[in-house]
Amino acid sequence: MSRRKFVAKSATVAAGLSAVSPIAQANFLSSAKASKVTISAVDSNFEREPLIKPYRFKGSGVSEIWQTVSHVKTDTGLTGIGLGTQSVLWCDSKVFFANSENGGNALMYAVTERALQMLKGTKMDNPIDTLDQILPEVFDYAKKITRNPDLRKTYVLNALVCVDNALWQLYFQHNKFKDFDDMIPQQFKQGVSHRHTKVASIPSFSVGTPIADIKAAADQGYFIMKLKTGASGTQKEMIEKDIEFLTQLHKAIGDYETPYTKNGKIPYYFDANGRYETKETLMKFLDQADKIKALDQISVLEEPFDEFNETYVGDIGVRVAADESAHTEVDAAKRIEQGYGAIAVKAIAKTLSMTLKITQLAYEKKIPCFCADLTVNPILVDWNKSIAARLQPFPEMDIGLQETNGHQNYRNWDKMMTYHPKASAEWTRTRDGIYPIGKEFYSQSAGILDQSDHYVEMFQRIRR
Repeated sequence: MSRRKFVAKSATVAAGLSAVSPIAQANFLSSAKASKVTISAVDSNFEREPLIKPYRFKGSGVSEIWQTVSHVKTDTGLTGIGLGTQSVLWCDSKVFFANSENGGNALMYAVTERALQMLKGTKMDNPIDTLDQILPEVFDYAKKITRNPDLRKTYVLNALVCVDNALWQLYFQHNKFKDFDDMIPQQFKQGVSHRHTKVASIPSFSVGTPIADIKAAADQGYFIMKLKTGASGTQKEMIEKDIEFLTQLHKAIGDYETPYTKNGKIPYYFDANGRYETKETLMKFLDQADKIKALDQISVLEEPFDEFNETYVGDIGVRVAADESAHTEVDAAKRIEQGYGAIAVKAIAKTLSMTLKITQLAYEKKIPCFCADLTVNPILVDWNKSIAARLQPFPEMDIGLQETNGHQNYRNWDKMMTYHPKASAEWTRTRDGIYPIGKEFYSQSAGILDQSDHYVEMFQRIRR
């Protein structure tokens, strides 16, 4: 799509957008199968997984990532075990910088535990309603313990992922749904109604990654890569570094070809994580892209500004995606009004419940979505993939898109893979930059509704 056509399309979408999709108020219970379940017991645990080297973004970096696990049990003996991957720096950098790395993780884990304790003894109709019911109180609690009255809602949603996933497992078992598709309520099905046979495996490269490493990935068959921009330093220092990175990147892989895009060129996916303070600074980056003839290869530019920056971006000539600022479907609607032309959805960072609301809104407003990662574990990769495989095709491409970088960053990735209930399935392995998605992926719900022996054993201990 030309720069002029993209700007015109963005303006048209923004002009016709209503504030919030009607599905935000829709009654979840459209299935006759659904019935209430009583949560009789809860438990939690976590594992600290070291990284190969610090993963750098937002002007800092993380050295290890906590994998949280929620255990919920019903009065009829059913159990749900949900996983989460914490990312305090991504969720709220103020909390990250106000605490030690482990201190910030401990605070988020405390939010998870608080949510679980709130659920004990309650009756659940469905995970989405349950999340809506507990979110306000959990959010208030998180503000208090972080001493941050301006806490970003994504911080709480990240803490609730393992809780939400455990509830979806319970919901699936209790209502005897056939598979993942059967479990999704009717009013949210359109947003996840496509059936891809391939999903792009998108590696991620942190700020400062040598160009040679990115070129090596392209040589291995990865045709779209997430490239972190927003280098450390002042805004002047940042833009100089970002422009130099862009220039060297295009020189190294700009001529590479791929069969997965309409123009046959490798698409660029940049993520600034809110580091740009003004539109003028961002335009310097795009002007350089235009100058070196790289502009048409920028498929998406993710989250250039922080969530409080209300700059209109529908006229800059490239598709801008909302990520961490689109906490809820209400926030996503606001971003679309500001000209954002795509949404990076994260069932593994904002809960499946919230993601279904966002993908349905995006479907109704004809805004393309793709799945971004949070450097999650292998099982959560497939929670995300279960969404990526069902999203409408991204413009100029004909396959699903999913960032996944855990294999690049975890020291013990191969061991973590053994925890996956379907570790040997073909859909769990990348081949030439692609995850093959066959009938088994859909019929077996990617294995995410099965329980992992490793995580079950975490709760096989004497209870007081």
